[in-house]
Amino acid sequence: MKKVFYTVLTAALVFLYAGCGSTSGNVERIAAETQTDLSGYWNDTDVRIVAENLIDQCVNAKAIAAFSYGKKREPVVILGTFKNQSDEHIDTTILSKKFEIALINSGKVDFVASSSERGEIRDERNEQQTFASESTAKSLGNETGADFMLIGAVKTIVDSTAGKSTRTYYVTAELIDIETNRKLWAGEDSSIKKVIKTPNYRY
Repeated sequence: MKKVFYTVLTAALVFLYAGCGSTSGNVERIAAETQTDLSGYWNDTDVRIVAENLIDQCVNAKAIAAFSYGKKREPVVILGTFKNQSDEHIDTTILSKKFEIALINSGKVDFVASSSERGEIRDERNEQQTFASESTAKSLGNETGADFMLIGAVKTIVDSTAGKSTRTYYVTAELIDIETNRKLWAGEDSSIKKVIKTPNYRY
């Protein structure tokens, strides 16, 4: 009886292990820049296209050049919120981070830590006042104030009929003067438009 029990138990464990090992199915590695559209929703290809278009506009904005010329230095920018105002879940932090990286690497602006990043940095600076040596502790009250804030939003327009729908994405970005609230630059990209057909739908 015990032999039968252990045989059944072993078979069950083998079946369970095999099932867990095959949950990924057939996996194929592809180049990161390959365009993929499986669901019709916002994806990495859309992020790349929109970011390239808007970042190019922002880097070459006249407001940045005018500020640099007038102040004899690069403007300091802080990253604000990129809001998801679409009808689907979109991680807009990926898009905003691409903006930050591209603008920093352009050499045309300086960036300071965003509000979500400053807390950790300030905690470290405050702890240094107690625990670090006097010669290495970083001083309080020496943060660099930002000149501009970069904000943006992602919106969608959906049009649908029986078995078919279109999704158009509108992505906006703006540079705002922190002292005066003036909008110095605004860019828009609406190049992402998709037609989605329902599989096996009888038209």
